[in-house]
Formats: sequence, structure tokens, C-alpha cells
Amino acid sequence: MDIRNAQLAVDEWIKEHGVRYFNELTNMAQLTEEVGEVARIIARRYGEQSEKESDKNKDLGEELADVLFVLLCLANQTGIDLQESFDKKLDLKSKRDHDRHHNNKKLK
Repeated sequence: MDIRNAQLAVDEWIKEHGVRYFNELTNMAQLTEEVGEVARIIARRYGEQSEKESDKNKDLGEELADVLFVLLCLANQTGIDLQESFDKKLDLKSKRDHDRHHNNKKLK
């Protein structure tokens, strides 16, 4: 599924299962909360913090999907074609960063 279709799927889900989109501020707070959950898993599972027993069964993929869902909600409700924006950003980064990363001695 591409990003555009993911946005459509989220919109259909909202229409079918939700009453409406939460407002943008609420969704921004939810996005922050979901990113925090991802950060907690990564910090404890891949970083130097020890992982609590209660966190060991947390699914990183599920938490990343939560982030994506709320991000798609925000794009939908603010009229952003995220596919178009992502494609432009990827093109920009490819042109801007290609030589920079290849010439970065830290990455070799």
C-alpha cells in the first residue's frame, strides 16, 4: 500500500469506526504520546537502559504503526497529500545528501 492509499484507508476507518477525527491539537498530543512509547522501547531494548519485565512483550512494530496512524490522521485533516510531500522530500534528500553521506568519513 502506498502512502496515498494509507491515507484513504485511515479516512475510511474514521468514517466507519470513529465518530470524527479528533482535533489537530488532540492528534498532535496523541502523536507525541505514541512517539514516546516508541522511544521507550528503543531506549530500553537497544539503548543502555535495562528493559522492564512489563516492557518485554511490547511490540515495536505495533507502536510504530500507532505513530503512522496518527500521522496519517493529521495529514488528512490538514489537507496534506503525504505521498506528494514524501516524494518531494525523498527527491530533495537524494540530491542534497548523496555526496555528503558518501564523503562522510564517520560512515565508512
